[in-house]
Amino acid sequence: MPNIDELFRNNSQWAAAIKEDNPDFFKKLSKQQSPKYLWIGCSDSRVPANEIVGLLPGELFVHRNVANVVTHTDLNCLSVIQYAVEYLKVEHIAVVGHYGCGGVAASMEDNELGLIDNWLRNIKDIYHRNLDEVSAAGSKQDQINRMCELNVIEQVGHVCHTTIVQNAWKRGQKLEVHGWIYGLSDGMLKSLGKRISGKDQIPETYRIS
Repeated sequence: MPNIDELFRNNSQWAAAIKEDNPDFFKKLSKQQSPKYLWIGCSDSRVPANEIVGLLPGELFVHRNVANVVTHTDLNCLSVIQYAVEYLKVEHIAVVGHYGCGGVAASMEDNELGLIDNWLRNIKDIYHRNLDEVSAAGSKQDQINRMCELNVIEQVGHVCHTTIVQNAWKRGQKLEVHGWIYGLSDGMLKSLGKRISGKDQIPETYRIS
């Protein structure tokens, strides 16, 4: 495990390598950011957003929390979405989960963990509603992985239900919301078939006029 001094040495080497390849990179980067993508992912240290999709700094706007949850009371997440949509004008929002997510697995148990139990309640609700489907998935690991997928699908809906995203569609702004999942064991990103680009693709209950 690197110590703190090593992290600074690593940073110096990284910056030097970037500047050697592109001397003006940081000068240009410091003046603007114009990403086309917002990544809403898990805080898990094994899921490095930029590296997974091969994008450089400045090309991917990122929000991360435990188990990639989007709730309508989380002002942090909503502020990120608003800034990305209204000011950066991103064209794609990807909710990205990962197989073997510890937060999702914890939500399927009845152990008391502390403050995080209140956060995981959001996922526990999804588990309760889909208990039969998850139970039929197979082994315990297969059940966790299916829950990881269902969690992503649920959070995609939550993104689309926000007034931020729906007002963007109302303005005619090009914006698609995607649901993806990442495999820790093979490094591969997979689409879950959720790709929403307008309010006609969400239930009427959640549409704003």
